[in-house]
Amino acid sequence: MNTLLKSVAKRASVLVLAMAASLAAMLPGTALADGERFVLISHAPDSDSWWNTIKNAIGTAGEQLNVEVEYRNPTTGDLADMARIIEQAVASNPDGIITTIADYEVLKGPLEKAKKKGIPVVTINSGTHQQSEDVGAILHVGQPEYDAGYGAGKRAKKDGVKSFVCVNHYITNPASVERCQGFADALGVELGSQMIDVGQDPTGIEKKVSAYLRANPDTGAVLTLGPTSAHPTIRALDKSRQLGKIYFGTFDLSGEIAQGIKDGHIQWGIDQQPFLQGYVPVMVLTLYNRYGISPSNNINSGPGFVTKENVELVEKLAGEYR
Repeated sequence: MNTLLKSVAKRASVLVLAMAASLAAMLPGTALADGERFVLISHAPDSDSWWNTIKNAIGTAGEQLNVEVEYRNPTTGDLADMARIIEQAVASNPDGIITTIADYEVLKGPLEKAKKKGIPVVTINSGTHQQSEDVGAILHVGQPEYDAGYGAGKRAKKDGVKSFVCVNHYITNPASVERCQGFADALGVELGSQMIDVGQDPTGIEKKVSAYLRANPDTGAVLTLGPTSAHPTIRALDKSRQLGKIYFGTFDLSGEIAQGIKDGHIQWGIDQQPFLQGYVPVMVLTLYNRYGISPSNNINSGPGFVTKENVELVEKLAGEYR
């Protein structure tokens, strides 16, 4: 049975690859030689391993569609630096830009320059559909962050959770706060001090989580916002002998998170399917450049919940396709 499940998982997880490969095979040979250049700009610092799946996706898409896709990001996650990177990308006159909207107010100016130059833009990951439309993007591929947090909170409330701590490793990104706020609203509690700013340093995150739980021993649940905060939190809970005893949910997946779910230490991980967030925009921009066509609706790539019941379907693909 396990062999069958793994086989089904593999086929399901790479379905988008098969679809894209079929599309590439149907395109005229002359179009495949165009070699368009796209630039993807993320808000993630170099230390954020979650983006490895998106890097894999754009690499795969570039190879299959015969386009060049450059990945750029602010090394420390500074959003002012990200804005400058977008301006530099616009000045280089690529055939398309893919970007997150980590902070609309900070990034709308640089994206307006892309619009004025007629460079097609696809937004991914952070930002709302309305913000994407406002900056002139042709499509948004991502997860509605508040809705995802709210859905997670409803699940936790059903499981009896009444209080929590949101471990926010990227508090300068408004989307991260939306995740915490949605969770709090679903529980019917104030967010307030239940969201802690832990920064990016793994040791610092571990210490801050431990300190919060010592000061607030009645905390009902822990919510982390991705591998950057989840991995140190796992270590903090393990050292305090609370791992597996306190309710633990997280956004996003990694091999370590998948193992935690399998072991029963983490109740669920929210999968926003980052491979889609990387692959689909490259495919859309390729079609837009070559044939002037694109999807008419935005694409919600998540949320989906990975639990102990279905983790075997994704654990071997975490960090690469999931």
